[in-house]
Amino acid sequence: MDDTGTTLAEEVHPGPSSAPRHRATAFVMALGLTAPALVLRVGGVHSLPHPVEALLFGIAVVGASFLLAWAAEAAQLDIGAGLAIAVLALIAVLPEYAVDAVFAWKSGHGFKQFGRVCHAPGATGESPCSLALANMTGSNRLLIGIGWSMVVAVAWWQWRKRKMPDKAIVLPRLRSVEIGYLTVATMYALTLPLRRSLTLIDAAVLVLLFAAYTRRVAGGPSEEPHLVGPAQVIGSLAQKRRRITVVVMLVFAAIVILASAEPFAEALVATGRSAHINEFLLVQWLAPLASEAPELLVAGLFAWRLNTDQALSTLVSSKVNQWTLLVGTLPIVFAISSGSWHGLPLGVGQRDELLLTAAQAAFAVAVLASLSLSIREAVMLFSLFWAQFIVGAVVPTRWHGSERIVVSIAYLGLAVVFLIRQRGAMRAVLRDGFLRSYDEMAT
Repeated sequence: MDDTGTTLAEEVHPGPSSAPRHRATAFVMALGLTAPALVLRVGGVHSLPHPVEALLFGIAVVGASFLLAWAAEAAQLDIGAGLAIAVLALIAVLPEYAVDAVFAWKSGHGFKQFGRVCHAPGATGESPCSLALANMTGSNRLLIGIGWSMVVAVAWWQWRKRKMPDKAIVLPRLRSVEIGYLTVATMYALTLPLRRSLTLIDAAVLVLLFAAYTRRVAGGPSEEPHLVGPAQVIGSLAQKRRRITVVVMLVFAAIVILASAEPFAEALVATGRSAHINEFLLVQWLAPLASEAPELLVAGLFAWRLNTDQALSTLVSSKVNQWTLLVGTLPIVFAISSGSWHGLPLGVGQRDELLLTAAQAAFAVAVLASLSLSIREAVMLFSLFWAQFIVGAVVPTRWHGSERIVVSIAYLGLAVVFLIRQRGAMRAVLRDGFLRSYDEMAT
């Protein structure tokens, strides 16, 4: 509830009788989105055009992601704080991970047969190894370039609409923990473009960093979960019914995502080849749009009701999960699939993509050193996100790919400027994030 006692669902859908009806409609719509994909999988239908398959399996991932999000929110009522954080983190990355794992698994098979090229000599199109990091880099960059800036844009609109002064989104001091761990993960990620493979050592470092982050956050103050919309409906059920409903929704959504991930990924690649569209770009940008949609919508609704710190905190936490757990587990899948200890091969293009993704994260961390995100800073994040595409469209063909380096340098240059200006604030954030207790930060 906000200061006036109005819930989000009532604010978006006014009226005492309309809110439950709208929430029920949301459940039905989410289930409806998953139905075509389940029919295709159960019926073994393989005769549809590739773009139609990509669409149907993609919207199934969207529907299942909504169900995951609602069930995960309601689950916080019944599990301890530490377990809730770990479970919710795993659930948050499942949609992205399912698609990435498909390509990492195929990369392992390709590596076992053909070596570093990962596909047969003379084969056309992108190899599985080159696609393995596509969805991960796309989802990470979307989260900051679109998600963070969207939260500020929605809040700015509401400030103007309510004739309130424009101001920055300010995070509580407790969020220094997320920013601190995101800083360390980003510093490590900046070393990855210097390698020729993403190794099991990298996996160990990132997964251990995620475990340390989870343990640290688990020691934070317990908070009553703020349930809205369909999650609020689940939370209002009697305890036994609520637990059964949550488990059924989580299992169903996970089955849908795991059943849809491979055909969705394959249909995207096939669509790109048949339409002469770069498969890497389709996997990098269309797949994350499906998996990130629920999270972005939830953050946008929080911003709409001016719960801005919750909106931005949700996306910052998600970035930590993706940058540690998601990236760290890909080499493990590759190693199991290839039956070797070799790391996931990184070509020149993949190293450039990793550099750009890490550089964007470095700038985002530098901006958040002040525990705030202003309208001007959000515009910079949004503009730089699109700069790669704009630069790529205007440079000569022989220089294609260089736009990633140019934009990476811009990100890193701005990060240095911000860190110099806010070096005191950055030191305070790191000190709070790793050394201060939550009680000390709350004072």
